[in-house]
Amino acid sequence: MATVIGPSDGKAGFLGSIGVRFMLNGEDAGGDFSLVEHPLSPRALAAPLHRHTREDEYSFVLEGRMGGLLGEEVVEAGPGELVFKPRNEWHTFWNAGDEPCRILEIIAPAGFEHFFEELVDMGGVVNATEEKLAALNDHYGLEMQPESVPELLERFGLVIGEPVEGALQLA
Repeated sequence: MATVIGPSDGKAGFLGSIGVRFMLNGEDAGGDFSLVEHPLSPRALAAPLHRHTREDEYSFVLEGRMGGLLGEEVVEAGPGELVFKPRNEWHTFWNAGDEPCRILEIIAPAGFEHFFEELVDMGGVVNATEEKLAALNDHYGLEMQPESVPELLERFGLVIGEPVEGALQLA
C-alpha cells in the first residue's frame, strides 16, 4: 500500500540534545529499515560516542551542516550528501553549523527506532535514570561512552542541544 508522509506527519519528540520525528517504522517496511528525521539546533552534539551492534545508519542531510566522528575520521556533510555509519563502528554526529540542521536517518535493519520512542517516553536522556538508560542500551545492542561528551563538546565547539524552533510540535 502506498504511503505519503507529509512534512507535519509523524510523532515527534526530544531525545535530550536533538529532536526526532518518526516517519516510517520497521513494521511498515517489512523490517528492512526505518526512517526518522533528526532536527539539530546550532552546534548541538547528538549523542556520546556509541556503536550499534545490530544495525547500520545512513544520515542524509536535508539542510545545514552535519559533522561526524566515524572511528577516527572526522567528516562533514551538507544538503544532499549521505553519511554511512556502519554497525560496530564507534561514532557520533552533530550540527556543524550556526543554523539548524535536519537529517533523515535510515536505520537498517529496522527496530532501533523503538529505542528513540522509549527514550522520548522517558523524557530524553537527561531525565532517564542511569539504570533505565543502561537497560535500554542493552536491550537494543547499543554501546555508549557517556564520558566522551565533555571532550567532544570541547574538541568540536559543541553544546547540548535544544528543541529546534519551528520543528514539529513535540509529543
